[in-house]
Amino acid sequence: DEDEDEDDDDDEDETEELMRELERIKKERAAEAAKREKDNAETEERERDSSILQGNPLLDPTRLGAAQGSSSSFSVKRRWDDDVVFKNQAREPKKEARRFINDTVRNDFHRKFLYRYIK
Repeated sequence: DEDEDEDDDDDEDETEELMRELERIKKERAAEAAKREKDNAETEERERDSSILQGNPLLDPTRLGAAQGSSSSFSVKRRWDDDVVFKNQAREPKKEARRFINDTVRNDFHRKFLYRYIK
Protein backbone atom coordinates (compact mmCIF):
# COMPACT_ATOMS: atom_id res chain seq x y z
CA ASP A 1 0.00 0.00 0.00
CA GLU A 2 2.91 2.37 0.79
CA ASP A 3 4.60 1.50 -2.52
CA GLU A 4 1.52 2.57 -4.41
CA ASP A 5 1.37 5.87 -2.47
CA GLU A 6 5.04 6.55 -3.20
CA ASP A 7 4.51 5.73 -6.88
CA ASP A 8 1.52 8.05 -7.01
CA ASP A 9 3.51 10.81 -5.27
CA ASP A 10 6.44 10.28 -7.63
CA ASP A 11 4.12 10.38 -10.64
CA GLU A 12 2.47 13.56 -9.38
CA ASP A 13 5.87 15.15 -8.70
CA GLU A 14 7.08 14.19 -12.17
CA THR A 15 3.97 15.57 -13.85
CA GLU A 16 4.27 18.80 -11.85
CA GLU A 17 7.91 19.10 -12.85
CA LEU A 18 7.06 18.37 -16.48
CA MET A 19 4.28 20.97 -16.42
CA ARG A 20 6.68 23.57 -14.96
CA GLU A 21 9.23 22.67 -17.64
CA LEU A 22 6.54 22.99 -20.31
CA GLU A 23 5.49 26.42 -19.02
CA ARG A 24 9.13 27.55 -18.97
CA ILE A 25 9.63 26.40 -22.55
CA LYS A 26 6.44 28.16 -23.64
CA LYS A 27 7.58 31.40 -21.99
CA GLU A 28 11.01 31.15 -23.66
CA ARG A 29 9.46 30.58 -27.06
CA ALA A 30 7.05 33.47 -26.57
CA ALA A 31 9.95 35.72 -25.56
CA GLU A 32 11.97 34.62 -28.61
CA ALA A 33 9.00 35.25 -30.91
CA ALA A 34 8.47 38.71 -29.40
CA LYS A 35 12.17 39.53 -29.79
CA ARG A 36 12.16 38.29 -33.40
CA GLU A 37 9.06 40.37 -34.17
CA LYS A 38 10.66 43.45 -32.59
CA ASP A 39 13.86 42.94 -34.62
CA ASN A 40 11.85 42.52 -37.83
CA ALA A 41 9.90 45.71 -37.09
CA GLU A 42 13.14 47.61 -36.44
CA THR A 43 14.78 46.42 -39.65
CA GLU A 44 11.66 47.23 -41.68
CA GLU A 45 11.55 50.72 -40.18
CA ARG A 46 15.28 51.21 -40.86
CA GLU A 47 14.84 50.08 -44.48
CA ARG A 48 11.80 52.32 -44.93
CA ASP A 49 13.65 55.34 -43.52
CA SER A 50 16.66 54.56 -45.70
CA SER A 51 14.52 54.33 -48.83
CA ILE A 52 12.82 57.62 -47.95
CA LEU A 53 16.16 59.33 -47.45
CA GLN A 54 17.61 57.91 -50.65
CA GLY A 55 14.51 58.91 -52.58
CA ASN A 56 15.05 62.56 -51.68
CA PRO A 57 18.46 63.77 -52.87
CA LEU A 58 18.38 66.70 -50.44
CA LEU A 59 18.08 64.38 -47.44
CA ASP A 60 20.34 61.56 -48.67
CA PRO A 61 23.45 61.50 -46.44
CA THR A 62 25.31 59.09 -48.74
CA ARG A 63 25.68 61.59 -51.58
CA LEU A 64 29.19 62.58 -52.60
CA GLY A 65 28.81 66.16 -51.42
CA ALA A 66 27.80 65.11 -47.91
CA ALA A 67 30.67 62.63 -47.71
CA GLN A 68 33.15 65.42 -48.39
CA GLY A 69 31.58 67.67 -45.78
CA SER A 70 30.13 70.18 -48.22
CA SER A 71 26.39 70.43 -47.75
CA SER A 72 25.91 73.08 -50.45
CA SER A 73 26.69 70.71 -53.33
CA PHE A 74 23.21 69.19 -53.38
CA SER A 75 21.55 69.67 -56.72
CA VAL A 76 18.43 68.32 -58.33
CA LYS A 77 19.00 67.21 -61.90
CA ARG A 78 16.36 68.63 -64.20
CA ARG A 79 15.85 68.50 -67.90
CA TRP A 80 16.18 71.77 -69.77
CA ASP A 81 12.56 71.61 -70.92
CA ASP A 82 10.88 70.70 -67.61
CA ASP A 83 9.40 74.17 -67.15
CA VAL A 84 8.23 74.56 -70.76
CA VAL A 85 4.47 74.72 -71.24
CA PHE A 86 4.22 73.13 -74.67
CA LYS A 87 6.32 69.99 -74.83
CA ASN A 88 6.83 67.66 -77.78
CA GLN A 89 5.57 70.16 -80.34
CA ALA A 90 8.19 69.32 -82.95
CA ARG A 91 7.43 65.63 -82.89
CA GLU A 92 5.20 64.72 -85.78
CA PRO A 93 4.64 61.30 -87.24
CA LYS A 94 7.24 60.65 -89.90
CA LYS A 95 5.93 60.57 -93.41
CA GLU A 96 7.22 58.02 -95.84
CA ALA A 97 9.53 59.44 -98.44
CA ARG A 98 7.83 59.46 -101.82
CA ARG A 99 9.54 57.33 -104.39
CA PHE A 100 9.48 58.21 -108.03
CA ILE A 101 9.11 55.29 -110.39
CA ASN A 102 8.69 56.05 -114.06
CA ASP A 103 6.45 53.01 -114.55
CA THR A 104 2.71 53.62 -114.09
CA VAL A 105 2.02 50.02 -113.11
CA ARG A 106 4.68 49.82 -110.42
CA ASN A 107 4.45 53.28 -108.81
CA ASP A 108 3.10 53.86 -105.29
CA PHE A 109 -0.15 55.50 -106.36
CA HIS A 110 -1.06 52.57 -108.57
CA ARG A 111 -0.22 50.03 -105.85
CA LYS A 112 -2.35 51.89 -103.27
CA PHE A 113 -5.17 52.13 -105.77
CA LEU A 114 -5.06 48.41 -106.47
CA TYR A 115 -4.83 47.55 -102.78
CA ARG A 116 -7.73 49.82 -101.91
CA TYR A 117 -10.21 49.04 -104.66
CA ILE A 118 -9.23 45.66 -106.05
CA LYS A 119 -8.51 43.01 -103.50
